[in-house]
Amino acid sequence: MRFTMIASLLCLLVAAGEQSAAQESLVHSDSMSITAEQTGAVAVPIPTEKAMDYYHSGNILWIVEILWGILIPFLFLFTGFSANIRNWAQKIGKKWFWIIGIYFVFFSLISFVIDLPLSYYQEFVRQHAYGLSNQTPGKWIGDLFTSLMVGIIIGFLFLWLPYLALKKSPKRWWLYVGIGTAPFLFLTLLISPIWIDPMKDKVLETKILDLAERAGIQGSKVFEVNKSVDTKTLNAYVTGFLGTKRIVIWDNTLAKMNERELLFVLGHEMGHYLLGHTWKTIFFYSFLILITLYNAHRVAAALIDKFKLRFGFEELSDIASFPLIILLISIFSLIVINPAGNWFSRSLEHQADRFGLEITRDNYNAATAFVKLQSENLSNPRPGTLYKIWRMSHPPLGDRIEYANEYKPWLKNEKLEFEEYFKK
Repeated sequence: MRFTMIASLLCLLVAAGEQSAAQESLVHSDSMSITAEQTGAVAVPIPTEKAMDYYHSGNILWIVEILWGILIPFLFLFTGFSANIRNWAQKIGKKWFWIIGIYFVFFSLISFVIDLPLSYYQEFVRQHAYGLSNQTPGKWIGDLFTSLMVGIIIGFLFLWLPYLALKKSPKRWWLYVGIGTAPFLFLTLLISPIWIDPMKDKVLETKILDLAERAGIQGSKVFEVNKSVDTKTLNAYVTGFLGTKRIVIWDNTLAKMNERELLFVLGHEMGHYLLGHTWKTIFFYSFLILITLYNAHRVAAALIDKFKLRFGFEELSDIASFPLIILLISIFSLIVINPAGNWFSRSLEHQADRFGLEITRDNYNAATAFVKLQSENLSNPRPGTLYKIWRMSHPPLGDRIEYANEYKPWLKNEKLEFEEYFKK
């Protein structure tokens, strides 16, 4: 929903080789031997009419979201409504900290009401229409208000930090806030919830832990999370920090994928973990955010100078400037963060695919895992170039299926790129 985007933008401002026979047996045991039909290439499926309709309607909805995300803060600014909200906050809060917090509460509640119809259609109606959601109306409403309250609490407690930087250093605030995003990204990417259930299938859990042991991931635990109450899509991940290493699998994934497909998917996720992709993502996005904030800083000064009477404020350090900051970050995110971030993410995902193939050497089941992702998530395996640039954080599934079919350096006695990570 659009409020989530606002909360996210706020948070950016706030914290703003060949292996031995023993090794192969971990994955290629007698009970999991490859049959003759599992050695051939897997064809890229032709997307269904339903999947293509989901793809095309999603593109239209994405454009609507972009325009909506620009229009709303634009109206807050040029109608002077943001300045009016500030005035209300000043009457209630009196002191600087309380004015900022109360402004954000008002702003968030008004934005929430404005965005509610679009959020309802996008997150509930559309997902049910395409058979991708299991959420009941009550669950959706509960999650919606939980997200709202969490966003309000975070904003109330921490929005004063970027505005303090704006107040104390109006020329370099963007640098301080940009640097401050790294700790926040660390928390959001590495510190994930731990209230998830232990895995019920202990035989499969043992095989997953064997794979993790081979990958050099020590002391991890396997969990499953009940995501089927919300969605029918598939996912799994490896996360954690210090003593909280966790292999997490959605129950949908356990239900839809066979054992070998699941092991490849988890090999892919272990690749993310071992190759330091989370840290690389933190630093890369911190750099992109720094560039975005700098450009917002430069443009904001010119806009305030020209439209200060319409805006109702003369300095960016005025809390009434919050929609202006959101507007500029949204525009520069579209121009800089989205395409650059997606390109970077696709390169990391390709590395993780290679890692998963090297540690399992199971090309067939890797390819069929991608086929199931295409089917269950209603994906278009051959999206257009513009879609790939602006909307795809993963390589197209058609490319991933073909790569899974073709990448077999072990058959040519070639050195594996990631063999150094595999435990001897």
